[in-house]
Amino acid sequence: MEVLWAPWRMEYIVSNKREEGCIFCPGEDRSRDEHRLILHVGERSMVMMNRYPYNNGHLLVAPVRHIGALEQLSDEEMLDLIVTVRRCVDVLRRVMGPEGFNVGLNLGRVAGAGVEDHLHFHIVPRWGGDTNYMTVLGEVRVIPEHLRQTYKKLLQGFRERIDRGGEQ
Repeated sequence: MEVLWAPWRMEYIVSNKREEGCIFCPGEDRSRDEHRLILHVGERSMVMMNRYPYNNGHLLVAPVRHIGALEQLSDEEMLDLIVTVRRCVDVLRRVMGPEGFNVGLNLGRVAGAGVEDHLHFHIVPRWGGDTNYMTVLGEVRVIPEHLRQTYKKLLQGFRERIDRGGEQ
């Protein structure tokens, strides 16, 4: 029998407490960024890891301002979001070496938006063979690396990207 290892799920299972407020609103206090899996907060956009990822390295990019619709974004926010998505792809490519990416935005509950009031892009790194019968038949995803290990790798990648002038 195969064993699926997802130790970060235990924290969710045994915890009765839920985060207050919007998960995508970073606030001013950076002391909880690691706990919240926040990798980067810029002037207009922020990046965090998906706590329940489709694949290792699944990132979420959101505007810093609490906005639920594309038409509410300023042109500056829209540009910054896309530039941040590009940076994320670059960091993921350098740190994790994926062979491709799924990048998307779910607008509205029927489109799959889990958090409707704060729009966010999903960036899912993909590798050949990263899907298998477990997902199709067992409705189970196999995530081979612990979230905290991935977080540390990606955080270093974001810091290096910014240090070498990748931040505008």
